[in-house]
Amino acid sequence: MTETYTSTSVTAGLFTPFEVKSLKLRNRFAMAPMTRAFSPGGIPRSDVAEYYRKRAAGGTSLIITEGTLIPDPAAGPDTRVPLLYGDDSLAGWKGVVDAVHSEGSAIIPQLWHLGAERGAEPRLNPEATTVSPSGLGLDGKPVGRAFTSTDLDEEIQHWVDAAVNAKSVGFDGVELHGAHGYLLDEFLWQNTNVRDDRFGGSLEARTRFPAQVVAAIRAEVGDDFALVYRYSQWKAGHYDARIAQSPQELEQVLTPLVNAGVDVFHPSTRRHWVPAFPELSGSEGERGLAGWTKEVTGLPTITVGSVGLDKVFDGAWGPDAASETTGLEALLDQFVREEFDIVAVGRALLADPEWVNKVEAGKLDERIAFTRDHITTLN
Repeated sequence: MTETYTSTSVTAGLFTPFEVKSLKLRNRFAMAPMTRAFSPGGIPRSDVAEYYRKRAAGGTSLIITEGTLIPDPAAGPDTRVPLLYGDDSLAGWKGVVDAVHSEGSAIIPQLWHLGAERGAEPRLNPEATTVSPSGLGLDGKPVGRAFTSTDLDEEIQHWVDAAVNAKSVGFDGVELHGAHGYLLDEFLWQNTNVRDDRFGGSLEARTRFPAQVVAAIRAEVGDDFALVYRYSQWKAGHYDARIAQSPQELEQVLTPLVNAGVDVFHPSTRRHWVPAFPELSGSEGERGLAGWTKEVTGLPTITVGSVGLDKVFDGAWGPDAASETTGLEALLDQFVREEFDIVAVGRALLADPEWVNKVEAGKLDERIAFTRDHITTLN
């Protein structure tokens, strides 16, 4: 049964410190990664630094940046998405890191490769052919080409180079984007991975390439640099998709990633309160994906998905994107059940940089509702 919590009861637990290797957080709130495309030429400038600084100053302890393209020419389609390579882009990120650190918060970049989701007509590096596990888009139609075995060795190095770049400019760790039907997720999902080599076929084989990426990064950045891995069951336009049909299969997917060196999992859901496997009975049928991830891996988890809002992510960027604020009872219920360690807040933080401070002060009625204007401007 859901209780009504106050800022001095269960909510206070969300304002306790949390530490994982190089990540040292003063509370349990993170900013979820959200692509804004406000970095012309792939270079984050002073307005991007100020945007992230405001959220840190507003109480958010961990900033997870928007997706940053790794140094593969075929990583993404947009010329305004930030790069995590090149002197100018790295200098820009150094300014962002320093701005967030000045407010006492940690910051990690999200390493991003879109795979087949880059499309066939990208604006960024149009001469580079889109590449993915099997040359298939999420709709099953051919796009670009499939990786060769030789390609995969080079591709791993791109991920490693991005992580090394992140460490060199002072980031506190990295997050690998392995969700939403992008490259690493395309290896995991049987619809986009129909390879007949050691990287395709069984669930174990489909996990092999993402695990090799993690292991290679771990070997290069050292044991103390925090590695966060974001994954999802759903894909863009395929909200009922699953890479794991049961907790047992989820354990099969995640265990190789744990063994490779992941420190924290960030299971992406559209509604954090929705059960991961509702077909199960009792309390197991009520547990969210972050809770199941923590159960089968023993690692800390980040929960995410429509936190504090009454409308889910679907259509969030459209003309009817407005979403009112809601209570946090469901989130706090999950925290009591120890389903997560950190909560990532997305659109609510776009609307209100002071969102976390207001929650801590018990001023929930002063939170700002989300509108489409919060997408189109960098405030």
